[in-house]
Amino acid sequence: MKKPSPEAKALSLFLMAYKKTDPSYKEKSKRINKQWDLVKSGELSNSAYMEEVQKMLTSFGGYSEVIEKTVKFYIEKTGEWKLQGDDKYCLDARKVADEMLKQK
Repeated sequence: MKKPSPEAKALSLFLMAYKKTDPSYKEKSKRINKQWDLVKSGELSNSAYMEEVQKMLTSFGGYSEVIEKTVKFYIEKTGEWKLQGDDKYCLDARKVADEMLKQK
């Protein structure tokens, strides 16, 4: 099974981080997770899913902005960025986290 794109991962983690601060984020999180389940079961095309992901990402300022907001949320909450990995999202987020932590 195909893994979620870096954009989908960014959106999902952003919505998870902020869903307690805004009920609409919780609803969007549920919606995007349900759509991913439909992609996995073959009921929704990956391209239709990615179109929805892109629309939501754009509404939150785009991929880079979403990464920045997510990393900032966790650094402010825990003092660090723990997510590790070698996929595009993890590498992009690590760069942002390193910059933010340098400025502290």
